[in-house]
Amino acid sequence: MKKALVIIALSALAVSCTQTAEVKEVKTAYVDTSVLMKEYTEAKDLEAKYKAQAEEKGRQLQAEITRFKQDAASFQSQAQANGQAWAQQRGAELQKREQQLGYAQQALAQQLQQESGVEMDSLVSGVKKFIKDYGKKNGYSYIYGTGDAATVLYAEDKYDITKEIIKALNEKYKAEPKTEAKPEVKEEAKK
Repeated sequence: MKKALVIIALSALAVSCTQTAEVKEVKTAYVDTSVLMKEYTEAKDLEAKYKAQAEEKGRQLQAEITRFKQDAASFQSQAQANGQAWAQQRGAELQKREQQLGYAQQALAQQLQQESGVEMDSLVSGVKKFIKDYGKKNGYSYIYGTGDAATVLYAEDKYDITKEIIKALNEKYKAEPKTEAKPEVKEEAKK
């Protein structure tokens, strides 16, 4: 009886081994996110936009700084001629002006950083959504990200689809109508 059970079990095992298991291939790839952001046209345009704004607003502030430096140099030469009381009063005014210029520089930097941060967050969200849709459309099970915030320690180059993603994103960006509307800055972010 035991031999019959062993023979039945072995024959069942042999039959189950001959059946082919349905194995689905897992399609994976990765995108080098640092390369993507350097070569994506919309990201380049966004960077250029804020660089131009920083230069323009910086020139205005630089003119104020130049005037301040000229006034400070003039103060140095006139301080002895006009007496100590004049020098103290004028020195306090110059110090206050210097402090205001420092605050203006900080405010300008914060404003530009906040505005660009909002647009960059929107851009990154759009890229993530695009990659997700691209992955679904092209049958990928996983698309990993490498670069500055690496989530993959190693991947073969044949799985790198960065150039495909950049090309597709740039084509999509070129096809979209251009608008000058700025994303709204949330009230909480302004405080």
